[in-house]
Amino acid sequence: MQPAPTGAVTAQVGDTGLLPEGAPVVVLLSGGQDSVCLLDVAVALAGRGFVRALHVNYSLRAEADEDQAHCLALCERLEVPLSVERVRRPADAPGNLQAWARDVRYAAGARAAAGGGGTLAAGHTADDQVETVLYRLATSPGRRALLGMPARSGRLVRPLLGVTRAQTAAHCAARGLPWREDPSNETDAYARGRVRHRLVPALEAVDGRAHDNVLRTAELLRDESQVLDTVVQTALAGRDHILVAQLAQLPVALGRLVVRELAEAAISGRPCPRAASRLPEILALGDGALDVGDGARALVRDGVLRFGRTPERAAS
Repeated sequence: MQPAPTGAVTAQVGDTGLLPEGAPVVVLLSGGQDSVCLLDVAVALAGRGFVRALHVNYSLRAEADEDQAHCLALCERLEVPLSVERVRRPADAPGNLQAWARDVRYAAGARAAAGGGGTLAAGHTADDQVETVLYRLATSPGRRALLGMPARSGRLVRPLLGVTRAQTAAHCAARGLPWREDPSNETDAYARGRVRHRLVPALEAVDGRAHDNVLRTAELLRDESQVLDTVVQTALAGRDHILVAQLAQLPVALGRLVVRELAEAAISGRPCPRAASRLPEILALGDGALDVGDGARALVRDGVLRFGRTPERAAS
């Protein structure tokens, strides 16, 4: 895909309606080309007085302070207020480094957006979407792995999902906006890097349309997912439970979706992907309880299936 002219990128993002004029927005600004492009486009569409930026300095790289200084200079040029959060990863922090940084970034962004009553904008591009779908396909079984990132999720918006990295680079170059390069994006040390540098080129070697085909598949599946969600809600009829006998009569695929829906509702909407695979055990459970993973517990009493939270284990 050839880079579009800078004005075309702004127009393309404007067509999404995710950055409406006069609506407050906080832009997550790393200093990389995608976030720099997003900030510039946000100023053009929402209006300078409605845009703020947030930079998180993780103190993980020797260049971290230089990244922060770059963001400050950029925001001064664009006349956008910048907030900076400096954090350090605790030695006992769970999960991998990238997951921790993501959680910190979104939590800080959510606080900033909520304080101003606006949205939080992240600079994920079409290339990020392709890599996300392929990564999840390799690591997470189930239909949801293929849905990719939504353009809107609560306060969070991703206005650049229809724009490629080549386009954000062309936009920044045309506008004379410099950006910072993160060396970790060029390494294969992380799984995302291996997807970007090995898997995507391998697929494009098979068919030059692979990038666009992955994006189109995710788009179609998101549309179809809405149909499946409607079918699940119809089966539940607004209830937070279902008769086990009724569950057994449903098509197996629908039964799995109903189980997952009930499990996730019981844990405040958090993903519970393992619940669906426990359908046969739930049908054979009789009166009793079954922990299905991810903090959810199936409870059957008098032939009725409900879900609750798995009780925390008492400290020994």
